[in-house]
Amino acid sequence: MLARSLPRRSKESSMRRRKLKAYWARLKELQKRKHLTRDELLLAIGAAKEKAGRNAHRLVTLRLPEAKQPVSAETFRFELDRQKLRAVRRSEGQYLLRSNLTGEDPAELWQNYMNLVRIEESFRTLKGDLGLRPVFHQLDERIEAHVFISFLAYCLHVTLEKYNKKAATGLSSRSVLQRLSEIQMLDVTIPAADGRELQMRRYTKPEKVHRLLLEQLGLNLPMQPPPEIRNPKPVVETF
Repeated sequence: MLARSLPRRSKESSMRRRKLKAYWARLKELQKRKHLTRDELLLAIGAAKEKAGRNAHRLVTLRLPEAKQPVSAETFRFELDRQKLRAVRRSEGQYLLRSNLTGEDPAELWQNYMNLVRIEESFRTLKGDLGLRPVFHQLDERIEAHVFISFLAYCLHVTLEKYNKKAATGLSSRSVLQRLSEIQMLDVTIPAADGRELQMRRYTKPEKVHRLLLEQLGLNLPMQPPPEIRNPKPVVETF
């Protein structure tokens, strides 16, 4: 079954442009570098190709210097393969799905495929963002508790994703968490003249981008608790 997805096409096109732009800039940097040997150039190009990925670096045709030739703009050249670029543009967002389910509605097959993608993404989220693995516990009840807490965290992760789609922030849950993690929680302790301590738990003042994101998501930061006065020295009762 041939499947075409406009959102997936936009995503793949954006990823390809970003990686190709970074790869092209790296090649220009190597081309202008002085006192670069051919072996050093080949190593640098190999690293740049690995970072850019096959879909990006194969769109650029390289003209490398011959053995013992100096590296310069004349001996090291590169150009965009426009024929390959046109072919890549035509294939972005298109998939050939093979299934043993015959006679099914193509829309239903596509929905099943997308469900499979979501399941795989959930495992990546659990093991990556939420730290389900590795498990260092040895007792069964502790392992079960670890998995249960990770599952609750995943439920909150999915809930945040729903908020994102409803608010149309254009960010993923991972990006939102990274941005909100910049708001730090601090425990402030101020010593008083009589030996007691004034303790306050405060979070840092959200910046404009944080306030805008919270407003779009319809979320509010919790109220900051009032300060507490404590005596750090133990009270010794005398009889």
